[in-house]
Amino acid sequence: MFKTLRNAFKVKDIRNRLVYTLIALLVVRLGTLLPAPAISREVTDQWFNTDVLGFFNSLTGGSFTKMSIFALSITPYISSSIIIQLLTIAIPKLEEMQKEGEDGRKKLNELTRYLTVALAVIESGAMAIGFGGSGALEGGFSFTNVVIIIASFTAGSAFLMWVGERITQNGVGNGISVILTVNIISRMPSDFINIFQKYILDRPVVNAIVAALVIVAVVLATVLLVVILQGAQRKIPVTYAKKVQGRKMVGGQTSHIPLKVNTAGVIPIIFANSLLTFPIVIASFFNIKPDRAYFLPKVLKVMDQNSWLVTKSWGDFKYSIGLLVYIALVIFFAYFYTSITFNPIEVSNNIKKQGGFIPGIRPGKPTTEYLTKVLNNVILIGAIGLTIVSVIPIFFSGVFDANVSFGGTSIIIIVGVIIETIKQIESQLLVRHYKGFLND
Repeated sequence: MFKTLRNAFKVKDIRNRLVYTLIALLVVRLGTLLPAPAISREVTDQWFNTDVLGFFNSLTGGSFTKMSIFALSITPYISSSIIIQLLTIAIPKLEEMQKEGEDGRKKLNELTRYLTVALAVIESGAMAIGFGGSGALEGGFSFTNVVIIIASFTAGSAFLMWVGERITQNGVGNGISVILTVNIISRMPSDFINIFQKYILDRPVVNAIVAALVIVAVVLATVLLVVILQGAQRKIPVTYAKKVQGRKMVGGQTSHIPLKVNTAGVIPIIFANSLLTFPIVIASFFNIKPDRAYFLPKVLKVMDQNSWLVTKSWGDFKYSIGLLVYIALVIFFAYFYTSITFNPIEVSNNIKKQGGFIPGIRPGKPTTEYLTKVLNNVILIGAIGLTIVSVIPIFFSGVFDANVSFGGTSIIIIVGVIIETIKQIESQLLVRHYKGFLND
C-alpha cells in the first residue's frame, strides 16, 4: 500500500488528484466545526448521549452531537442510494434505466440527488419541530427558526453530496465512501484516548501491559477478520462449448462466476443499526431517555446497544434480547439485499445464451437451482461473519464497559474503502505505464 502511494506521488496527474482529495476532505472536516444557527447547544448537549448514538455520530464525524451545519452528513445520500437501488427491482422503468449503461446511470444518479434533498428536508424538518417542541431553539419555536434549521441542514447535506461527487470526478476513490471513512476515522483518536485512560493509565504495570496487549489483539483480529471477509469468494466454474464461426473453431474456454462471501457488504449492518437507532434519536428530541422506568423507555433500552450483554445483574442483562433482534435483522438483510442484487435465474439464462454450462449441472432450471443453493450457503457464511465482526465491540462494551464510537461496522467500511481506493490508484498507475509504453 505504501509503495503504491509513493509511486502515485511521482506521477503528476495522480498527485494532483490526491492533493485535490485532501483539500476537499479538509473542507469537510472544517464544516463539522461550524454550528447550525438557532439551536441551543446547552440543551442538545444534555439530550444526546454520545454512547447511545455512537454509530450514527461516527458516520457523521461527530457533526450530529455538535449540531453543526453538517449534522445530517451524507446519511441522506446513503439512504437515497439504497432506496433507488431497491426500487429498481420493483419499478420496471428504473430497471430499464439501470440496463441502459452510462446514460441510465446518469439518470439514476440524478434521481438519487433529488431524493437526497427530499430526505434531508424531511429529516431536518422533523429535527426542527422536535427541537422547537422541546425548547431547544434560541428565540423560541417560530416558523423562521424552523425554516433556518431546515435550510442549514439541507444545504450542508447537499454540499457534502456535491463535494463527494467532485472527489469521484477529480480526486481519488469514491467520494461519498471516502468522506464516510474520514468521518469514522476522525472519531477514533478520542476513542483510543478514552480506552487508554480507562484501562492503561494509572494502572499497575502488569495490568496495563496485559490490557494493552488484549486491546491490540482484539483490534488486529477484527481487522484481519474483516480483510478475510471482504476478500473471500466462492468461484463457480463455467465452461463454454466450442462452436464453429466461419472457418474457425471458437469457445472451449473455462471461466468462473465470483460470488463474494460478503456480497451485501456493510449494508445489512447499516440497515439493522438504523432500524434500532432511529427510534432512540426521535425519542431524544422529546427528551425520552432509555433509563426511565416506563414502558416506552424500556423498549428503547432494548434497542440501545449499550444495554446489551451487561452482566452486572439480571435486571441489566435482560435487555440483551435486543442483541438477538439485531442478529436476526443482520441475517435477514444479508439475504434480502443479496437476493435483489444477484438473480440466479438471470445469471442462468445468460450462461445458457452464451453457450456455457456449469460442469456436472444441466443448463436451465438445474443451473438456477444450483446457483440458488450455492448463493444461500455463501450468504449464510457472510452473514455469520458480519455478525461476529459486529458483535465483538458490543461484547467488550457490555462486559467490560469499553464504549467506543467505532466497531466492526466502521472497520468494515474503512477496510473496504481503503482497499478499493488503493486498487483504483494502482489501475491509474497501470494506465499511465501503458500510455508511456505506447508513446515510446
